[in-house]
Amino acid sequence: MKKFEAKIEIRFADIDAMGHVNNATYFTYFEQARMSFFRAKIGKSWNWESDGLIVARNEIDYKKPVLLQDDMSILLWVDQIGTKSFTICYEVLVGETICATGKSVLVAFNHQLRQTQEIPTLWKEAFI
Repeated sequence: MKKFEAKIEIRFADIDAMGHVNNATYFTYFEQARMSFFRAKIGKSWNWESDGLIVARNEIDYKKPVLLQDDMSILLWVDQIGTKSFTICYEVLVGETICATGKSVLVAFNHQLRQTQEIPTLWKEAFI
């Protein structure tokens, strides 16, 4: 599937005492990248309450530190699509260097009914 690029601005608050992006902050970056992806692929005007998401799993492998002054982006793509869940893969890049890789398993969820649901057809078509 085609990769989507999301530019991420590194904030001073993201940096830890060692001078690089704190390990926990990467999951926030993944979330920002996913939101950019969804806005670009699905649009801004869908009902998150009835066609929402929950995160079932997050994982990350750190390869190289990212520093405050780095120009960072995240490439992401949908790797697997099931009936109710799908997997997004990430590459954290500074220039051409991969600084981290990760995955998230996301589940389609109706927050009004408080239950999982099938992935909307619109999403499946947008993911390809």
